[in-house]
Amino acid sequence: MDVSAKLVKELRDKTGAGMMDCKRALIETECNLEAATEYLRKKGLMDAAKKSSRTTADGLIAFSLSPDRRKASIIEVNSETDFVARNDKFQEVVSGIANISLAHESSDAVLGAKFPDTDRTVREELDLLISLVGENVNFRRCQQLSVNHGAVSAYMHGAVKPGMGKIGVLVAIESEKPCDPGKVDELGKKLAMHIAAANPSYLCQKCVPPEVIAKEKEIILAQAAENGKAPDIAEKMAEGRIKKFFEECALLEQIFVIDGKTKVGAYIENFNKTNGTTLSVSSFIKYVLGEGINKQETNFAEEVQSFIK
Repeated sequence: MDVSAKLVKELRDKTGAGMMDCKRALIETECNLEAATEYLRKKGLMDAAKKSSRTTADGLIAFSLSPDRRKASIIEVNSETDFVARNDKFQEVVSGIANISLAHESSDAVLGAKFPDTDRTVREELDLLISLVGENVNFRRCQQLSVNHGAVSAYMHGAVKPGMGKIGVLVAIESEKPCDPGKVDELGKKLAMHIAAANPSYLCQKCVPPEVIAKEKEIILAQAAENGKAPDIAEKMAEGRIKKFFEECALLEQIFVIDGKTKVGAYIENFNKTNGTTLSVSSFIKYVLGEGINKQETNFAEEVQSFIK
């Protein structure tokens, strides 16, 4: 039976169910909108719409690497609770989305892609997952890293399964000449672990935007003036504090957490001299689960009392 796109959209707008689920419901009910709505209710496929407003601050970070390790992607899929994040079906869907994200750069492209071994898109698979686990589930973000010569190294902190956990890091290691893959991975893994622990915001000092430096200096000078420092003294204080700022936020300026004394940039130089390599970091990505999400804390007893009143 042919089902018009307009009718499918109308049912989706009304129920919040996935496009393919709406189409299937209309086919089963011979395009009767009310009967199709009831069909979706019976199948539990309207649950996604009801749960879509609930905060998702738990879930999993996951990454996927291409076979040659020259490309990798990292994603975040959120759930409401850690209980669902430990669900096998949830983890299976997260793994599938991570693999799909290797071929699609934007979140919209990933959501519109076909989910493996189904006739559903990723968006529709998530709608189905919501009805199965009984919680809101949200595909929040994804990014890719790639290299011309070298490899992308990855590290997952708090892993629940390989490549899946709470804090994920990708590091793009470039090499100017052919190099032992083991050496690339050795350096990359150490740097990824450092990034997970030290949380740099930028790759190097030159990578910090001028407006960020200007704002930092403005704050330092204002603090100095507030404390009654003379302008020339305040300028010297600003120079020292800006240097400290770079050491805190720029990866290559940070003290390497593994040895606690060498700057990361110097550690890479020493590694290259020792191993006869020409490795460098071109970029990195760090995802922390739930980062930036304001999770609403509620008191269940108080919530019930508010309804009684």
